[in-house]
Amino acid sequence: VQLQASGGGLVQAGDFVRLSCAASGGLFSIYVMGWFRESPGKEREWVATVATGRNKYYADSVKDRFTIWRDNVKDTVYLQMNALKPEDTAVYYCAAKLRESRQFNYWGQGTQVTVSS
Repeated sequence: VQLQASGGGLVQAGDFVRLSCAASGGLFSIYVMGWFRESPGKEREWVATVATGRNKYYADSVKDRFTIWRDNVKDTVYLQMNALKPEDTAVYYCAAKLRESRQFNYWGQGTQVTVSS
């Protein structure tokens, strides 16, 4: 499956951004979808996951501010990011894995989100 992320940009603290990740080349509904982020000097960090059954999981740092969901008709996963903080500044990556896989093994190209204070 190929993944194409979009929607990043430069925003101010407190603003919101919606990221999208369009999938192609596979049966989207069978993949667990996730968002990760990477900021300078830090390792890639898991942000959120939406399972095939639509159960959702969030990192503590984004819980109650970010929302992940999937549209299996549009083959797209979204990440709504509200109440953004400067520490949310990062390159955001969408990823996919089959349910039985231990790790995400399909990655999009990343989209930059910069939050100014």
